[in-house]
Amino acid sequence: MKRLAGVSARGLALAIVLFALLNQPFGQPASRAAEPAGPVQPAVTRTGVPRLIDLGSTECTPCKLMWPALEAMKTEFAGKLAVEFIDVGKRENLPLARQYGIRLIPTQVFLDAQGKDLWRHEGFISRYGILDKFRELGYGFAADALKPAFSRLDAKPDARPKGKTCYFCDGDIDARTAVVVKTDKGNVRLCSPHCYFIMYSCLTGDKAGFEEKVSVTDWVTGELVPFTEAVYLYGLDEKTGRPWIRAFADRTAAEKERASAGGSILGWQVLGEKELATRCGFCDRAVYPEDAALVKIDGVYSWGCCSHCAMGVAARTGKDIEVRQRDRLTGQMIVVRTLGGYVQSIEPATAVAWFGKKRTADGKYVSAGCFHQGFFTTPGNLKKWAELHPSEVGEMISIDQALGDKMKMTASQIAKACKLGECAPK
Repeated sequence: MKRLAGVSARGLALAIVLFALLNQPFGQPASRAAEPAGPVQPAVTRTGVPRLIDLGSTECTPCKLMWPALEAMKTEFAGKLAVEFIDVGKRENLPLARQYGIRLIPTQVFLDAQGKDLWRHEGFISRYGILDKFRELGYGFAADALKPAFSRLDAKPDARPKGKTCYFCDGDIDARTAVVVKTDKGNVRLCSPHCYFIMYSCLTGDKAGFEEKVSVTDWVTGELVPFTEAVYLYGLDEKTGRPWIRAFADRTAAEKERASAGGSILGWQVLGEKELATRCGFCDRAVYPEDAALVKIDGVYSWGCCSHCAMGVAARTGKDIEVRQRDRLTGQMIVVRTLGGYVQSIEPATAVAWFGKKRTADGKYVSAGCFHQGFFTTPGNLKKWAELHPSEVGEMISIDQALGDKMKMTASQIAKACKLGECAPK
C-alpha cells in the first residue's frame, strides 16, 4: 500500500478499505446493492439537468467495465444529463469520498438539478440500469431513450381454429399426437405428451390423480386412450436430438412401430420421470435442453425454458450468470453475462430481445408466456422473424431490460412465475 501522509484517521480507514477492494478477487453477488438516500418517492415529472456521479478508481475492474457506457452517455445526453467520474483512489479525492460517505467502489450518486441526493447504487450498473432509474425518478429524457424502437401491439389475428391450436405452446396440433385434458369448463387440447408434462409441471396444489383426467391419441387408430393405460414409444430426432413421443393402446402396435422407427417402449410413469427430470432454473417448468437456453451459475449448469426465464435465474439465485441462447431466426448463438443484477456483456453486442405480449380482457398488455419470447442477434433479424409470424404481439427491448424486469420481481412473484391453478379452455 502507498504511504499516506496528512490523512485523517477516517480517511486512512477509507483508503485501507479501497485498497482491499481494489485487490480482492473480482466478482460480486448478483443482487442490486441499492441504497437510497431516503425513501424513494413515487415518480414525478422532473425538470432541469440531473447529475450522475460515479465514484470509483482507474484500477477497479467493475469501474473499467462501466467507462464505455458512461463516456457514451456524456455525448448522447449532453444538456440533459451531467455525468462525472471521481477517482477516489487518489489521495486528493479522499475528502469527496468522505463527503459522499461511500463504502464500496464503484458507487453512483443520482442527483437532481439542485444537487439533492435522489438515489445511490453500489457496484456495477449498466446503461439501462442508469436510465431506468432516471426514468423511475421522473426524467423524460430517460423515458424517451428506453421507448421500444419496434413494437407491434395490433397484430394480425390468429385465424387457426382453437381446437387445432395447442393450449400451452400455441403450436399446431397433429391429430396423431393430440392430448386431451378434461376440466369442469370443458376439454383442453394439447399438441403432444410433452406439452402435457409442461402443463403438469406448472400446476399448483395437489396433483394426485390428475393424470386420470388425461387422454392421449393412439398413433395407429387416432382414437383417444386413457393416459395411464397407454404405452409410449420414446425416441430422438436424428438431426436435433429432440425427443419424440408416440402413444399406443397396446404394446404389440408399439413394438411394430419400434421395428421401423426405433426408440424405446415406456410406461407412463417412466415417461413422466424422464419428461419432468429437466427443469427451468427460474420457473421450474419442464423443458427439453434442445429447446432451452443454457445457464451457467458459479460453474453449475441449469436451463432457462425461454430467453427471459433464463435471465430470471439471476433474480431467483441472486448470482451472476452466463446465458447461451440461440437467435430464433438464424440459430446463431448469443452469449450474455451479468454482473450485480445488470448485463455486463452481450455477444454479439447488437443482440436484442423480443418481449411477447397478449392483451387481457381489460385492455392491458401482459406477457404472452415463454413460447412467445426470444433473443435475436440484430434488430433486423427480429423484424424478419416478426414478418414470418404476423400474429405475434409484442415489442423489441434490450436484453438488459429483459433482465431488469426479472430483477424487479419479488420472491413471491418469482415463486408464482409460470404457474397455473387448474387448466381451463381458452
